[in-house]
Amino acid sequence: MNTASAPTTDETSLSARETVKALYAYVRPHRGAVALGLLCALVGAAGGLLQPLATKTLVDRLATGETIAGVLLALTALVLLGTAVEAFGAYVLERTAESVVLAARRTLVGRLLRLRISEWERIPPGDLMSRVTSDTTLLRAVSTQAVVSAATGAVAFVAAIVMMAFLDVVLLGVTLGVVVLVGGASALVMPRIARATERSQEAVGEISVALERVFGAFRTVKASGAEERETARVEAAARRAWRHGVKGAKWESVAGSADELAVQLAFLAVLAVGGARVASGEIPVSTLIAFLLYLFYLIEPVSKLVDAVTHYQEGAAAISRIAHVERLSTEPPARQTGPVPRQRAAVSPPASVRFEDVSFRYRPGLPYIHQQVSFQVPGTGMTAFVGPSGAGKSTVFALIERFYEATGGRVLVDGKDVQDWSLSELRSAIGYVEQDAPVLAGTLRENLVFAAPGATDDDIRDVLARTKLDTVVDRLPHGLDTPVGHRGSQLSGGERQRIAIARTLLRRPRLLLLDEATSQLDAVNELALRDVIAEVARETTVLVVAHRLSTVTGADRIVVMDAGRVRAVGTHAELAAQDQLYAQLAATQLLTSAR
Repeated sequence: MNTASAPTTDETSLSARETVKALYAYVRPHRGAVALGLLCALVGAAGGLLQPLATKTLVDRLATGETIAGVLLALTALVLLGTAVEAFGAYVLERTAESVVLAARRTLVGRLLRLRISEWERIPPGDLMSRVTSDTTLLRAVSTQAVVSAATGAVAFVAAIVMMAFLDVVLLGVTLGVVVLVGGASALVMPRIARATERSQEAVGEISVALERVFGAFRTVKASGAEERETARVEAAARRAWRHGVKGAKWESVAGSADELAVQLAFLAVLAVGGARVASGEIPVSTLIAFLLYLFYLIEPVSKLVDAVTHYQEGAAAISRIAHVERLSTEPPARQTGPVPRQRAAVSPPASVRFEDVSFRYRPGLPYIHQQVSFQVPGTGMTAFVGPSGAGKSTVFALIERFYEATGGRVLVDGKDVQDWSLSELRSAIGYVEQDAPVLAGTLRENLVFAAPGATDDDIRDVLARTKLDTVVDRLPHGLDTPVGHRGSQLSGGERQRIAIARTLLRRPRLLLLDEATSQLDAVNELALRDVIAEVARETTVLVVAHRLSTVTGADRIVVMDAGRVRAVGTHAELAAQDQLYAQLAATQLLTSAR
C-alpha cells in the first residue's frame, strides 16, 4: 500500500560542482552539436564586433570626402552573414536541447519502472511523474542555451573590452566601473532565483500528487460530494506554484534589467567624459561613436551572461530533483529473453516453495510483518493461506516475487534461494494476480497478452472460454480491440478480476499466486473459475490467499497465519477439528461461504 501523501522532504540540493557534473553528463553525448552551435554563435558575435570599427571607418571617410560604398556593402554582407549563421546555430541548439530532454526522459522512465517497491511506496507517483514532465523541460534551456550563452557571452564580452581598450582606455575604465558596480548588485539575486524555482517545481509536483490522488478514486470523490474540497486542495498547490513562480519572475526581471541599467548608466558616463575628451581634441568624434556602439554592443553579451546564470539557477533545481530519482534504489535490469516456447512451457515442472524461518519488516524501527515463518509447498496442488487481516498472508507473495527482500531467513523456489535467481528468470516462472486485479488503459487484447506477448489467437480464445470472458467479448462493440477505459473503468469489478486471471493463465506459469483473485465474482463465475484453478493446480503449483470458505475447502493444504506467524498447516477437515482460530474463522463466516 502506498502510504505517502506528499512529496518527500529528505532531498538535499546538489552542490555547484555536482550540478555542473550532472549537467555535463546530459550534454556529453551531444557535445559535437553544442560545439557547432557555439561556433555559429561566435561567428555571429564576431560580425557584431566588426560593425563598430566599420562604422568608425565610414565616419572617417565621410570626414575626408572618400567614397563609402564599399564600406556599406561590407557592413550589409556582414549583417546578412551573421544573421544566417546565428539562425542556423539557434536551430542546431534547439534540436539538441530537445534531444537532451528526450534522453533524460527515457533514462528517468526506465529507472522509475525499475524502482524497488519500497522506494515506490515512499514517494507519491504524481511527484515522480512531475520529474519526468516539468523538471526535464527545464533542462532544455540550461543544457544548451545556458552553456552556449555563457561561452559566447564571455568571449564576446572580453573581445568587446579589448576593442574598447584599443579605442580609448579612459572611457573603458569609466565603462567597467559602472558595469561592475551594477553587475555586483544583480549577482546577489541569483540564489533567490534558484530557491524560488526549486520551490515552484516542488509545488508543481504537489499538483501532480493531488490530481493523481483524485483520479485514482474518481467515483469515490463524486459519490462523497468531495469535488469542491479536492478542487481546493489542488488549487492550494497551484497557488503555491504561482506564488513561488511570481517570486522567481520578480528576481529574474531584476537580474534581466540590471544589464540594461548598467549599459545605460555607462552610456551617460561615457557620453559625458567622451564628449569632454572630443571637445579637448584628445580623441576624434569617430572614436567616441565607435566606443558608444561597442557600449551598446555589450548589452547582448552581458544579457547572455545574465540569462546563462538565470537558466543555470533554474536548471540546478530541476537537475537536483532528477538526480534524487537517479539515487533511488532500483532492481537490476530484466534480461529480454522473449516469449517462452509453447512446447517448453507445457512440459516445465511445477515449482516448489519453502519458507525457512523468514522474518520481514518494511524498514528498521517498524514492527515485523513476518516472524520466523516456515512452511513448505511441494510441486502441484493448491495451497491456501488464511488468517485475520494483517496476518502477513499477502506478504508471502511479495517475498516470493522479490518485491521485498526478507529481513531474515530464506525464501526458496525449487530449492534455490530467490536472491540467487535473476529477477527476470524468477518472475518469468510466476503468474501473479494482485488483490485489486488492475487492468491497464488500452484494449482488451492488450491487457490479455500483457504478460504473454507471444500468445496466439487460439490461446486467447481458449483462456476466454475457461474464464467465462467469451460472452463479455461477444457483447463488446469491437470485440478484443475494444478500449477498456482508464484502469478498466468500462468493466465491472468481476470482469476485471477475470481479465487479470486470464492474463496470468496465458503466461502458463510454473507457480501461480492468487491474492483474493475471486473476491468480486458472483457465485456462478466463482464456481467456474474455481474449477479452472483446480484444473491448473494439477500441473502447476497454486498459492491462494482466500477468504471464501468454498475456495479453502478445496485446497490440498491450508496454511493458517496469525500475527505474522504460521499457526497451523493441514486440510480443511484437520484444521476445523484441531485449530481453534481456523474453526472460529469458518464458524463466524470471516471465511465467507459462497452461495
